Amino acid sequence: MRWNKKNVITLVSKSNNLPSPITPPSPEIYRLPHPPPQLPKISIPPTLTLSPSPKHSNFINFLENNLPHHQTLTPQTLIRFLRSKLRHHPLFAHYDFSVFNWASTLDTFRHDHQTFLWMSRSLAATHRFDDLYRLLSFIAANPCPCSSGIFSCPEIEPIFRSAIDSYCRAGKMEYALLGFDTMKRLIDGKPNVGVYNTVINGYVKSCDMEKALRFYQRMCKERVKADVCTFNILINGYCRSGKFDMALDLFREMKEKGCEANVISFNTLIRGFLRKGKVEEGVKMAYEMIELGCRFSEATCEILVDGLCRVGRVDDATGLVIDLSRKRVLPNEFDYGSLVEKLCGENKADRAMEMVEELWKNGQIPCLIACTTLVEGLRKSGRVEKASGFMEKMMNIGILPDSVTFNLLLRDLCNSDHSIDANRLRLLASSKGFEPDETTYHVLVSGFTKEGRRKEGEDLVNEMLDKDMLHDIFTYNRLMDGFSGVGKFSK
Repeated sequence: MRWNKKNVITLVSKSNNLPSPITPPSPEIYRLPHPPPQLPKISIPPTLTLSPSPKHSNFINFLENNLPHHQTLTPQTLIRFLRSKLRHHPLFAHYDFSVFNWASTLDTFRHDHQTFLWMSRSLAATHRFDDLYRLLSFIAANPCPCSSGIFSCPEIEPIFRSAIDSYCRAGKMEYALLGFDTMKRLIDGKPNVGVYNTVINGYVKSCDMEKALRFYQRMCKERVKADVCTFNILINGYCRSGKFDMALDLFREMKEKGCEANVISFNTLIRGFLRKGKVEEGVKMAYEMIELGCRFSEATCEILVDGLCRVGRVDDATGLVIDLSRKRVLPNEFDYGSLVEKLCGENKADRAMEMVEELWKNGQIPCLIACTTLVEGLRKSGRVEKASGFMEKMMNIGILPDSVTFNLLLRDLCNSDHSIDANRLRLLASSKGFEPDETTYHVLVSGFTKEGRRKEGEDLVNEMLDKDMLHDIFTYNRLMDGFSGVGKFSK
């Protein structure tokens, strides 16, 4: 296919213009109930010289080598070119809409819904919102690609829905509303509730609850039934804007309309109660969830625990978690390490131990951080034997500690004349894949020396020698000489 250089340069220089191969109907047909937003004026680049620049020449060569001849171009081959050839090109990717426009001028080519959808998503993903508006206008002003006789096509809604979503994410709500109204006229029916939810959520994210509620009321007037997502969006918006009473009113309206609340509904309200300082009401709503058979999520537990701890009620948070575990509603994914940390921080390591053992018994195995925190809490509070027993239990199921925590516990055991128990922990850890370091051996050798256990100490020194942990003979002699003054030796 030979590309006319003049046409290509014009294509590139006027890439913002979208041709209309079919004369659009009278503007009155597409007039909105509300005045459309003032679109920014797009400045057209000055006409380029007919002598192509090196960049234009490269673009011409690229098109000649990759784009099918215009007489054989189909929607499928155009999408294939846009997706696999042009989309990731480092220099020409932004010309995709220009190529799309050029195809619209061909007598032998007609866009279908797939090319419209692809172009809509591409423009939305790259935040080319003015071009996206032009594309939607082009779709609205021309007959349906399926057949010019089709009055309402179901393929229209997905195209506009992706565009509306991108406008809402960018906070361009006037464009979103314009696209929604245009889409509604084109499909001549009720849009899916998800499209309404997208617009409502856009207003909520823009902190405009008045317009969000107004659009919800419009939705009800148009006999579109709100779903749980609709109510969750509005409830969340009112909670975020400090209008918690209105959020509760919507929750009641939700029940009255027969819409069943889900875990997101409850999480939003529980968080709202706790932020308002209404702790009892928040906990009460959590138990209401259980009665209604609504499963707790990991987020539900985190909201409750964080809310209670924020007001200094760590013991109540602990009791709640234990009770939820006994009722078999505590999610296995819930990480209670932060609660263990708070208890240990308040010198309540025994209470933390009680909670961990209760949850462990019910199937909620603690994570490594929770285990390490508990061992540290028990050790620092002088409960070395409890810490040792818990360390043994966690290693038996494959939870291995870090070397710092492990060595500190061995040191405390040795300082309390339990070097044999410390060495037994080392052997267990080694059998589970833990690699003792030089500090581990030095702590144990020092402990055996202190207790007068010469044989055990010498065995460890020789083991260090076998593992190349003794860098010179002087270190070896120094460790062995440590046993020379021992008055009591094990046999």
